[in-house]
Amino acid sequence: MSPPRPLRSSLLKNWFAIEVLVWTKSNPTPWNTIQPGEQTKLLTINQKFDKRFADLRFLQDDWSTLQGLLQLPVIVFGAGTFANQYNSDDYLESTLPVRTVRLALRYGIRAFDTSVYYGPSEIVLGNALQAVKDEFPRSSYKLITKCGRFGRSDFDYSPSRIRESVKRSLERLQTDYLDVVFLHDVEFVSTPVAPRTTGNNLSALAEESAAYGLADGEESKVWGEGDQKVLDAYAELRKLQEEGLVKHIGITGYPLPTLLRLALLILHTAPFKPVDVLLSYAHLSLQNGTFAQYAPQLRERAKVGQLLAASPFSMGLLTPSPPSWHPAPAELSAAVRQASNVWPQGLPDLALGYAIRNTNIHKDVPVVAGFSKPEEVHECVRVWRELQDGNNQDRKKAEDDVQQIIKDSGYLDWSWASP
Repeated sequence: MSPPRPLRSSLLKNWFAIEVLVWTKSNPTPWNTIQPGEQTKLLTINQKFDKRFADLRFLQDDWSTLQGLLQLPVIVFGAGTFANQYNSDDYLESTLPVRTVRLALRYGIRAFDTSVYYGPSEIVLGNALQAVKDEFPRSSYKLITKCGRFGRSDFDYSPSRIRESVKRSLERLQTDYLDVVFLHDVEFVSTPVAPRTTGNNLSALAEESAAYGLADGEESKVWGEGDQKVLDAYAELRKLQEEGLVKHIGITGYPLPTLLRLALLILHTAPFKPVDVLLSYAHLSLQNGTFAQYAPQLRERAKVGQLLAASPFSMGLLTPSPPSWHPAPAELSAAVRQASNVWPQGLPDLALGYAIRNTNIHKDVPVVAGFSKPEEVHECVRVWRELQDGNNQDRKKAEDDVQQIIKDSGYLDWSWASP
């Protein structure tokens, strides 16, 4: 094993001193076998705070914390950015992750979402949090991770693998408990029950409820082997919860009808307890806001304790450079490009503001937003403060204009296939 690279002299300026090397590129695979202590060093933070942030106005706790089961902040730090899908090895080995984490914590963004599927994310995040533990002990923030998905097409919901995954996450995140553990992307494992895989799925709440498995009286129906795998995996998470390793458990995924159906199935299967936490992504965005219609059903019918909405940028669609793998049809991508100049601060700024504003409209639904560098944290807080000032008429008009452009393309509130 080769020794760590020497420090660059530039790293000895301002905040950081002595030990710097976060993560390693020895094993980039999602099921990472590297232990936190192998070829990794924690970052020692110098108390000489950069003068640029001497006048930083931190968020007050009563501003930034939502009501609800988990008492989460308005913004949850999405640590999927600490992976090669979004950033290079050089980034992962730099000081940027720990600087970004520390700034977020200082602002009051004190919950982090990651997954074993996100490659080295758990290791990078765990090391960053260890680096700032004197200022921010474990009790001051919440850790959320996921299990069951280990690669693009690698799913294993067997109880033994679920248990192994959770224990590995505890090691990688360097903690003795997790605040939330999700079954990751349940639609890839559960039995498919839907008349179609794309389009506007609000009909699942009305005339097509039976076709989506949502008819009254069928809540406890196991539609196939996949549904049973989800139930067995969730039962194992319950055991881990009873053992004190996990505080809350839940499910994540993209298609809202599937999430609602599985939440109902879990509620109506012994021991007849509701899902603690449910996360959906890319359904509380300028392109697709149907989460708003599903939230009451998830809360009132399925009794879900806490909802989260991730990906306010619709998996990068609402950014200047959407990823090449994005599933959006060409017409939708063209409409987004047409809408990119509607708001002077840019479409990502507008999209983030839309999602944050809806955390209050839809009753305490935190937004999971990814950050790669301190500047992105500053921008997020700036948008949040603008919304708190209450003078948002121009922003609301711009949101309406963007949604009209997308509606004209035929893809407003349109969901792509998953899987």
